[in-house]
Amino acid sequence: MRFGWFKGLLMAFGVASALVYLSSIKTEFHTHSERLQRAHHNECQGILRRMERMEEDINRLLNLMEKFEKKEQEAETGVKVKKLVRKLYPNSHLFRKWGDELSEEEQEVAEGLFQRYGYNAFLSDRLPLNREIPDTRPLRCAEKRYPEDLPSISVILIYLDEALSVIKRAVRSIIDKTPARLLREIILVDDHSSSDDLMDKLDEYISSIHEEHPGLVKKIRHSEQLGLTQARLSGWEAAVGDVVAILDAHIEVQVQWAEPLLARIKEDRTVVLTPVFDKISFDDLMPIPYVTNADGFDWALWCMYERFKSEWYALKDESQPGKSPSIMGILVADRKFFGETGSLDGGMKIYGGENVELGIRVWLCGGSIEVVPCSKIAHIERFYKPYAPDLSTALRVAEVWLDDYKYNVEVAWNLPIGHHGLDIGDVSERKKLRERLKCKPFQLYLDNLYPMLEPLQDLLGYGALINDLQPAQCVDQGPLPGFTPILYGCHFFSSQHCYYHTDGKLYIGGIKSHKYKSNNCLVDPGAGVLPGLYQCNVAQQKKLHMFWDFKQGGQIQKRCLEVVTGEVYDRLVLQQCSGQRWTIQHVTDAITAQKLHIISVKQVL
Repeated sequence: MRFGWFKGLLMAFGVASALVYLSSIKTEFHTHSERLQRAHHNECQGILRRMERMEEDINRLLNLMEKFEKKEQEAETGVKVKKLVRKLYPNSHLFRKWGDELSEEEQEVAEGLFQRYGYNAFLSDRLPLNREIPDTRPLRCAEKRYPEDLPSISVILIYLDEALSVIKRAVRSIIDKTPARLLREIILVDDHSSSDDLMDKLDEYISSIHEEHPGLVKKIRHSEQLGLTQARLSGWEAAVGDVVAILDAHIEVQVQWAEPLLARIKEDRTVVLTPVFDKISFDDLMPIPYVTNADGFDWALWCMYERFKSEWYALKDESQPGKSPSIMGILVADRKFFGETGSLDGGMKIYGGENVELGIRVWLCGGSIEVVPCSKIAHIERFYKPYAPDLSTALRVAEVWLDDYKYNVEVAWNLPIGHHGLDIGDVSERKKLRERLKCKPFQLYLDNLYPMLEPLQDLLGYGALINDLQPAQCVDQGPLPGFTPILYGCHFFSSQHCYYHTDGKLYIGGIKSHKYKSNNCLVDPGAGVLPGLYQCNVAQQKKLHMFWDFKQGGQIQKRCLEVVTGEVYDRLVLQQCSGQRWTIQHVTDAITAQKLHIISVKQVL
C-alpha cells in the first residue's frame, strides 16, 4: 500500500512538471506566434488547440489520481473521507443530527423548506412514497384474525400548506395498507393552502391514482381558512363510508391498521377509537415507536398521555383495546353515530381543547373512548404548527361541559374566575345538544373516568406576584433545573404563575392538574438569604419551612420575602421584614369561593 502511494506521488509530480513545462511552451509559442501572425496563423491556432486538449487530458488524469488516492486511504483506514462543508445554519434544529453531507446550496433549500413546513420537506421529497416503516405493533397483533364482512371506511386527511410529498406518501400508505374491499374513499380537505404545489401538481397525482383506483380520492378546498375543526367537519359531511377515520395529512399508516378499528366498531357502534401513534422525527423523518397509553388532559385542556386503569394492565395482553378519558385528535368512529352525538363543535375555529370536548361529550352522552394498540399510525411531530392555539376553544368546552368545574380552566389560563371577558361565540346550540342527548353531569366523569384529574381547590390568589418596589418585575421560577426563584421582567406566562394556598403554601411556576404530581413550593432553607423552590413533597420530607403569611398588599413572611435592588439586577432575598408590600394578580372573592367550593368563606385575601 505504501509503495503504491509513493508511486502515485512520483506520477503526480511528473504530471505536474509536465503541466508547468507545457505552460512555459504555450507562453513562448504565443510570443513567437505574434511575430509570425499572418504567415503561420492557421498552423499556430491548430497547434494551440492540440496543446489545450493535451492540458485538459492531463487535468483529468490528475483528478482520477486524486480519487484513486482517496479510495486507497479509505481502504487502508476503513473510514470514509468526507469533504468538509461549511455549516450555514449551525443553530438550526433541522441540522442538529441530520444533513452533514449537504452542500451549501442544499442546506439553503432544506432550511427554507423547514421554516415553511416545520419538518424536513427536503428529505421527504427524496424518500420513496411507498417506503416501508417498522411494524411496531404488540406481537400478538400479527396473530389476530378479523371478519371478512367489516364495515367500509372513509379516510379523511386534513391539511394546511403541507408538503406535497408528505400528502402523497400518506395517500400511498393508506392505499397500500388498507384492503381495497374496505377502503371506500380518501377525502383530502385543504383549509385554503397558499402553496402552488397543492393545486395542479396534487391534482395530477390524484389523476394518476385514479388510473389504478377510479374515483378513490376526493379533494375539498375551502375558499377561505376556516380552521382545523371546520376542516374535519367538511370531510365528515362529504364521507359516505360506514366508518370515518379523521387523520392529519402528515401520517403513514402501518400494516393492518384499519381492520382492528373496523372490527371493534362492528361489535359496538357507540365506541369512538384512536390508533396508537408512533412519532416521526421532524428532522430525519425516522419513526420512533411510542408505548400504548391512554389519552388525558390537564385543566388548560392540553392533551397528554396517561396510564390506563389497572384493569387493562391486569389483562397482561398489550394488544387489547383500553378505555381512555379522552382522545388525541386522530379519531375513528361510526359515521352516523358520530353525527348523532354532535360530531364536532363548529364554533371551535382552531385547536386547543376540541379533542377534549369530543372525549367528554362521548363519555357523558352514551358512548365510550378506546385506544386500539393493534392499529398503529406514524405521525410527523412538527417543530411548529400551522395553526395557533385558540383559548376560546377551551373556554367553550368549560362553559358547555364542565358545570361548576369550569373555573379550573380559567385558573389554568390565568384568567379571573367568571369574568374573563373573552368572546367564545354562541354556545346555545351545544347546550341544547347536551339537553337533547340527556348527557350526564361532569362530576360523574371525574369520579368514574378520570379520578386522577384533581380540581384546583383551596386557592386564595393566583397569577403574577409583584413587589411594589419593582412593579415591572415578577416572581419567576428561574432557570430549570434549579432551586432558586428569581425576579424577572413580567411576561405573565406560566413560569411566573404563582398560587397562594389556604394552608399557606405558595406555589411558583404553574400548578399541577393531577393527583400524582407535586407543585413547586417556595421555601425558606433556614440558612443564607436566598429563597428556595422545591417540590412540595420533597420540602415536607426535608422539613423545610414552606408556609407563609400573606395578605393582598402586605408582606410575605416568616422571614420576609423581599427585593434587593442592585446595579446589574435585582434579587429576591429572605431577610428581616422592612415593610415591602406584595400583590397577586387575581384574588378569589368570597361569594365565588363559597359557591364553587374553592375555599371556605372565612378564608379570603
